[in-house]
Amino acid sequence: MEIVVFFIVQWYISLFCQSFFQHRYAAHRVCEMSPFWEKFFYILSFLSQGSSYISAYAYGIMHRMHHVHTDTPQDPHSPMNSSNVFMMMWHTKVNYNHVFFERIDINDNYRKKLPQWQSFERFAHNWITRLTWVVLYTSFWVVFATSWWQWILLPMTIAMGSLQGVIVNYFAHKVGYRNFSLDNTSRNILPFFDLFFWGESYHNNHHKYAGRANHAIKWFEFDPMYAVMRAMDFFKIIRLKRKTEKTNALVY
Repeated sequence: MEIVVFFIVQWYISLFCQSFFQHRYAAHRVCEMSPFWEKFFYILSFLSQGSSYISAYAYGIMHRMHHVHTDTPQDPHSPMNSSNVFMMMWHTKVNYNHVFFERIDINDNYRKKLPQWQSFERFAHNWITRLTWVVLYTSFWVVFATSWWQWILLPMTIAMGSLQGVIVNYFAHKVGYRNFSLDNTSRNILPFFDLFFWGESYHNNHHKYAGRANHAIKWFEFDPMYAVMRAMDFFKIIRLKRKTEKTNALVY
């Protein structure tokens, strides 16, 4: 039971950080926050993503490249450039490392207003720290796993951030429905209440209105992340940019 609870809690907090902090805040800048809260979400991302921790700075650059070059050979994470989902995970990892370690030339436009905490990332974003997380996860499984099938969740926990990213970036270009006819393969995976992906499954909507904080468009779609962001805006944790609500600009 402890293993299942741990996995579910990590799934939602890790995906919250990727959807809100790394995607909507860092990459698209649909809201603003103070330096205190920015560092808070850096730390929350590290604690929830653990061994698969993703740099908001590198994620922001790579995701902006994805929007500019969607489904072309220059797209850093498109299923059009990979033969299967596992190859896409590998290509995404390679491209992410190229960006994070500055192994490629990066247009300055992709860097605009991106959060950076270099001293923290020197600690959080290295193989010693990642391996330490793997040891901690494995130790937790050794103590609390009560059935063989629970061990299937261990590699998924170790690769949580990457796993969540590839689910959206692969399957939302392969299956689902389209509200808008665009010059790319983006689709919405789930209708109604996007309980599993914090609203990230409305990928076709997002490619149509990249600068929109609310990914839901139709009456039957509900984006829970936007509801949380409205609450955070109310409590002054963030400040939503109201002018982004109907724009298709990248907003950064």
